Amino acid sequence: MGLKIAVVGGGSTYTPELVEGFITRQDRLPVDELALLDIDRERLEVVGGLAGRILAKRGWPGRLTMTLDREAAIDGADFVVVQLRVGGQAARFLDETLPPRFGYVGQETTGAGGFAKALRTVPVVLELAELVGRRGARAAWIVNFTNPVGIVTQALLDEEHRAVGLCNVAIGFQRRFAAHFGVEPERVQLEHVGLNHLTWVRAIRVNGVDRLPELLDGDVQLLADMVSMPVGLIRALRAVPSYYLHYYYQTRQILSEKRTSRAEDVMAIEQQLLDLYRDPNLAEKPKLLEQRGGAFYSEAAAQLIASLHAGTGDIQVANVRNNGALPDLPANAVVEVPARVDRDGATPLSFAPLAPELRGLVQEAKAYEELAVQAATTGDRTVALRALLANPLVGQYADAEKLLAELLEANRANLPRFFPAGQRP
Repeated sequence: MGLKIAVVGGGSTYTPELVEGFITRQDRLPVDELALLDIDRERLEVVGGLAGRILAKRGWPGRLTMTLDREAAIDGADFVVVQLRVGGQAARFLDETLPPRFGYVGQETTGAGGFAKALRTVPVVLELAELVGRRGARAAWIVNFTNPVGIVTQALLDEEHRAVGLCNVAIGFQRRFAAHFGVEPERVQLEHVGLNHLTWVRAIRVNGVDRLPELLDGDVQLLADMVSMPVGLIRALRAVPSYYLHYYYQTRQILSEKRTSRAEDVMAIEQQLLDLYRDPNLAEKPKLLEQRGGAFYSEAAAQLIASLHAGTGDIQVANVRNNGALPDLPANAVVEVPARVDRDGATPLSFAPLAPELRGLVQEAKAYEELAVQAATTGDRTVALRALLANPLVGQYADAEKLLAELLEANRANLPRFFPAGQRP
């Protein structure tokens, strides 16, 4: 008997790529029903229409449903993929533009903007997870790649939900290194360690041999260009930081640059994509989707789900409980590391301690994430202030207090825990 997969946020422009990922793995992932759930009827019909044409072109015999009904979508689902954005791109625009008014980085997953996104998102995902527990199949899995992935996955696992978090950074590195060395991606294993959007690659094993030292001592410019950071920084670290580390290592430069918000760029791209998706003759994902960002997200999700179902025991980078993988962090902390994936879940491998220059930043950020989860689930403003004070990209009391007040007010419509019904502004 085949599986049912529910996609929460099925109206996302990513969905056609996700659908392709599922049907190319039918040997390991026999899907009978694919349910797309969204709160936007028009987007759901447009995106779902393209998904249906892709599936028909590939001769998929299963059932595709599109619904606004959460219970109908999740009922009996074996896997629930969560790819939602509370508040849409308008909320992202606030995440990117409000913090810079106080002299801080504006970004949707890190810093104060990422904190605002966590406050909006965690309660919604936890509510969905409760529904999965009641209406999903026995032992259903939640696969989360809703940002901030680390914080959202931490909240899910703290509540004992059966969940795995996923990011596209590691698979993106893997594909680029595979292309550089001229091998299949499966032959490249990364020692990718840290927290979501706060990771470093400490080894690049190609057919079991670590090729990172030769890159550091030779073609280090390749690594610097890959992450848009200085050669000297890469050499000093002796590791490859993820792109998101430039918010920490080059904060002043980021703040000095004048640029349009990524939210504005994405809104324009999404409108073009939706116009393309409306074409009744289109039956494959358009090339423009590559400009949307999140490359390989859907590939990583389909690969993870296939391995969870088939129990293949292959190694994939995921957001999971630490359980000793990184000796520098508590066992219950969610980390982003390579893990062995089988029917019991994703079990992290064990790694050497982090070097001091990595360890301090990771521990500080993890403390912030712990407070962010607590603030999101309780609506406690004092805890929220502590979270901003602990955030490595904020940390100043006077600014944090004012910034918090504006972040909460700007997101009032999506923060019911901070603004209970009847409470005066």
